[in-house]
Amino acid sequence: MINFNGNIVEEENLLTQNRAFLFGDGVFETVKIINNKILFLEDHYFRLMASMRVVRMEIPMNFTMEHFEEQILNLVQQKGISASARARITVFRNDGGLYLPKTNEISYLIHASQLESTVYALNTGQYEVDLYKDFYVTKQLLSSIKTTNKMINVTGSIFAYENGLANCLLINDAKNVVEGLQGNLFMLAGKKLITPPISEGCLNGIMRKQILALAKKVEGIEVVEEIISPFDLQKADELFLTNVIMGIQPITKYRKKEFTSNLAHLLVQKLNESITEN
Repeated sequence: MINFNGNIVEEENLLTQNRAFLFGDGVFETVKIINNKILFLEDHYFRLMASMRVVRMEIPMNFTMEHFEEQILNLVQQKGISASARARITVFRNDGGLYLPKTNEISYLIHASQLESTVYALNTGQYEVDLYKDFYVTKQLLSSIKTTNKMINVTGSIFAYENGLANCLLINDAKNVVEGLQGNLFMLAGKKLITPPISEGCLNGIMRKQILALAKKVEGIEVVEEIISPFDLQKADELFLTNVIMGIQPITKYRKKEFTSNLAHLLVQKLNESITEN
């Protein structure tokens, strides 16, 4: 089952003229639901609205945060997975036109699937990464939002699989490290926690925002948004990736360098505490 424009319907092929399929003319949000509550609801909603404005989609008057929340929760409740689930809402421009659309009106659909855990848990297994250099992220506004054009992430994931890697790090057209294939990048060097600024082309991540706020409360840690070069990775004490579904994923190895995960452990603990408090 999926939620299509507010109706729960059986999953089926959604039209051969779908612009998200033909042109990547869509934006999306992936949310985590725990105990019938969407985590970081306001952040997700406003990022989706901002994304729709960037690509000049017409936002319906009824597309409020309450509507956004209601439609997602209605689906997970009907599927019986509201204790712990992930849901993706994809918004796409309605059919018509070629590159130039005939309308800026939108439709949306929501998929949802069950998750195992109701808390964030740190994966402490081996997690080796390397740079993906076949294609570059561009330093522009479109790179910071979640569009349905994710070919660099797809080809990067294939490269990682073919080379026995858990993930890859993407670089931008200035050859700086931007993010992982599925999340924002953080680097601890001494007492300094660094993540690339949005202006470098990284996703304006919801979990990125949470981790920045939590890390600033850790005594003795300086938190900054600065450019990270590939050379910097070799000098790091910790590297980890963040997204809303997994929380924090420590990187254990980059080329010949291995990393600790002490700060990542502490931040996961603080993340779970913040969710419980809210």
